[in-house]
Amino acid sequence: MNSEQFVYGRNAVHELLEHRPGNISKIYIRNNAQGRAIQDLVNMASTSRVPVQRVPGKKLADMVGSVNDQGVVASVSEAAYIELEDWLEQSDISLNPVILALDEIEDPHNFGAVVRTALACGIDAVMVPKHRQAPMSGGVLKASAGAILRMPVIRVVNLNQALITLKKAGFWILGTDMESGDPYWHQDYNIPMVVVLGSEEKGIRKKTKEHCDMFVHIPMLNDVESLNASVSSALISYEILRQRQAKPE
Repeated sequence: MNSEQFVYGRNAVHELLEHRPGNISKIYIRNNAQGRAIQDLVNMASTSRVPVQRVPGKKLADMVGSVNDQGVVASVSEAAYIELEDWLEQSDISLNPVILALDEIEDPHNFGAVVRTALACGIDAVMVPKHRQAPMSGGVLKASAGAILRMPVIRVVNLNQALITLKKAGFWILGTDMESGDPYWHQDYNIPMVVVLGSEEKGIRKKTKEHCDMFVHIPMLNDVESLNASVSSALISYEILRQRQAKPE
């Protein structure tokens, strides 16, 4: 985020207050916005000592544009990323953690949707490069329905170097590709793993593919073009959840 970004919508601001109140500078509420949900936000803000200001609807529109802000906008500071080394220190590789690594996913709605599904499926972390990657903006928070505040998001300067570090730590690197490897449901995900997802247009970069130990693909019929990153990640994330919850025979 820049020094000041805005998060809008009652649910998104509620998630902020619940999980990251320290990131909120001020909450703006439309003058005529009433009801239980609004009062709950005011009470939570008071408990967390976050200032609340009543303003005309035009003020909210000036901040976030022509969107359905539901009468609530929060001014937020930069959301917190986690360093790879710190995440590894607090992780137990014997529990077969899974990281989703995003290779240049620049659309904030895609990024937010990926994180939301990852959290729902119990993925342990999402890893993103510093450059050519959608930042953790208000739009991402909205698209993720607040999940971005509860999912560890690792940001690295060099994704390929990070994959090397994770390999040394005992992780296997799985690449998603249009044509390579088995269908994604044939893969055993009960190992420490990094699943690399590329952009819809370019896929995984060639240099990044060189660090992958194996590949899977999502079968596509009827000459349909590739799925976007959020759909691809959802399919794989739910297969990971299915395997983790499968009862041993």
